[in-house]
Amino acid sequence: MTQTTTQNSPNSLSTSSSAFAKARENTYRTGVKSSISSLLFLLALVFVGSAVAQNYKAHTIAFYNLENLFDTENDPITFDDDRTPDGKDGWTEEIYAKKLKNMARVIKEIGSDVSKNAPVVIGVCETENYKVLQDLVAEPDLVPFDYGIVQYDSPDRRGIDVAFLYQPKHFKVESSKAYELILTRTDTGKRIYTRDQLLVTGELDGERMHFIVNHWPSRSGGEERSRSKREAAAALNKKIIDSLYRADPAAKIMTMGDLNDDPTNSSVKKVLGAKKKLEKTDKMELYNPMEKMLSRGLGTLAYRDGWNLFDQIIISEPFLHLRKKEDKPTGWQYYEAGIYNERYLSNPRGRYKGYPYRSFADGGFTNGYSDHFPVYVHVVRDVEEIKMEAEKERARNKKRMDRIDELEREALERNKKNVKTEKTVQGE
Repeated sequence: MTQTTTQNSPNSLSTSSSAFAKARENTYRTGVKSSISSLLFLLALVFVGSAVAQNYKAHTIAFYNLENLFDTENDPITFDDDRTPDGKDGWTEEIYAKKLKNMARVIKEIGSDVSKNAPVVIGVCETENYKVLQDLVAEPDLVPFDYGIVQYDSPDRRGIDVAFLYQPKHFKVESSKAYELILTRTDTGKRIYTRDQLLVTGELDGERMHFIVNHWPSRSGGEERSRSKREAAAALNKKIIDSLYRADPAAKIMTMGDLNDDPTNSSVKKVLGAKKKLEKTDKMELYNPMEKMLSRGLGTLAYRDGWNLFDQIIISEPFLHLRKKEDKPTGWQYYEAGIYNERYLSNPRGRYKGYPYRSFADGGFTNGYSDHFPVYVHVVRDVEEIKMEAEKERARNKKRMDRIDELEREALERNKKNVKTEKTVQGE
């Protein structure tokens, strides 16, 4: 049984190391209860006020900060000197292989207790280039899922990017675009180079939706001093989302990432306008299930014995019709959100016991994972609706094939007539 913390799993925020560790233990215990209730949900989801149980299929959609997934090669145009065999971190092929294996294990397991599958799509950040993603999806734990990759090299000064991984069996990419975030220093006017925002549009088992992967500017120099950078990132994000909503007011959109801000900070709350309460999220607005988690003391990274919840998945209103108990919710619908904080992902000992088990600390490789926990949402869809959609797709495919056969027959008949005409002309 996996030990994840879902939106309905409280634990207390502490200010001392011992209390902090105790809070982590509470997270594990409440996570078990949440997993059990999730499994019961998978068997049958019952609408309140209705005696009719409906069977649903579930998918996991996730985001994970991979904490500096670099290869061992020295790239002259990025700041990767430390992550080389001769660099400060002593980043050897052996260490790189362990890092890949650890990341693959986590990705495979996120949300699988409910969906019985690895995430069908997952946004990632802190990856050096396309090559490290190829190496990651080639890991034995991930090979069965045949992950595809969408990635653009960003101008970030650290040489890290965001990317989108997807299972082609379930998700078909239609288009993708990297949106550049232009920032400048207020004192010199020089440009600050940071990560792009990646938009991927496609079909999840036949239903069109949009995913935006983010890694907003850090809090370097302090939260207040750096706040305007993240507010600018949120403004760009909102511009992308608004354009999608203008094209289709019923667009299904998820924006995800390491935002370097909590759900209650101005970038998320005011600029992006993400709502805390599902039932108060109106059409063409956004719902942030992570805000309730933060208010209950949960987080995805720890600092000075306190939690932050920088890693978030924020969703558009059309995903909420099932939870709003509307009469006929259609397509994939939001069910729950969670933090994947299995025990092995936490530091087992020492001063930072209970913190996310980062892969590099005190000048050496720890054989850990990341300084962030991954986050996920489960979306569900009526099994009968999936069957009906599959039948429609088969009918469309048959119609296309019949039309191709018809065109081929017509072409064959034309060829026969042309040959007959040529023979007649030759005979004359």
